[in-house]
Amino acid sequence: MTDKSLISITDFSREEILRIMELAAEFERDSSQQTLQGKIVASLFFEPSTRTRLSFESAANRLGASVIGFSEPGNTSVTKGESFHDTIMTVANYSDIIVMRTNLEGAPRYASEISRVPIVNAGDGANQHPTQTLLDLYSILKTQNRLDGISIMLVGDLKYGRTVHSLIQALAEFGARFTLVAPRELELPQEYKDFLHERGLTFVETTEIGQEIGNVDIVYMTRVQRERFSDTMEYERVKNVYVLRNEMLAGTRPNLRILHPLPRVNEIAVDVDSNPKAYYFEQTENGVYVRMAIMSYLLGLK
Repeated sequence: MTDKSLISITDFSREEILRIMELAAEFERDSSQQTLQGKIVASLFFEPSTRTRLSFESAANRLGASVIGFSEPGNTSVTKGESFHDTIMTVANYSDIIVMRTNLEGAPRYASEISRVPIVNAGDGANQHPTQTLLDLYSILKTQNRLDGISIMLVGDLKYGRTVHSLIQALAEFGARFTLVAPRELELPQEYKDFLHERGLTFVETTEIGQEIGNVDIVYMTRVQRERFSDTMEYERVKNVYVLRNEMLAGTRPNLRILHPLPRVNEIAVDVDSNPKAYYFEQTENGVYVRMAIMSYLLGLK
């Protein structure tokens, strides 16, 4: 077993990212490998989730592991006043690897510092979502046959969107070109702009999708997240500012694919679903293979 956790996408080197891509492809070819036979995966979801939680549990089951945990903290001893520290220390004694989601930024990093088993960050507030990023990279690789030099448009909530933050850091390793589309209230935080500047990477900021959509390989749509807003009026003002419609895809590159971490609200019209450039549902399937790869890798079994 390794002592490595996955908290931020920057915990993985470029070489490790590529290794996860290789393993995901291997598991996609043969998803019946019982790599985690006899292992126990703890699934701790302090925040609601559908795709991430179920794809992790699906991945664990396919690998032959047993799954324990909770999807509702109200059913745990947290409601009795048990500290986060004590919860992690206890669950680490029951499992071989812990997958956790929380709205507290930095909580998974803290968990990795006290846990005797690897921690996988399945999303912490508006901070990071590294496993989503790895499945996004796998989706890009499958549809573009490369990761290097991708031109990507990121649309919507770039301020609170943890999937966007992780994806920018990952694609920087592969020399991506970014078009950042967001209202002023939801533009990319300065720290990530500084990150791109430091690496000499090209990015354009705009408040309109416009003609730029014709110049990219990937359009990555995001939901404006109600749960990140303390001001309801601010949320109402920006929630439907971008809606991708089928007619907007006319004249785009043949290789263009549309990704979305889901859930979708109104930001992709349903008429896009039948367009062959829509890839967000296939993207969810890729998540199972990637998470099989991540757990196998962190446990030193692949």
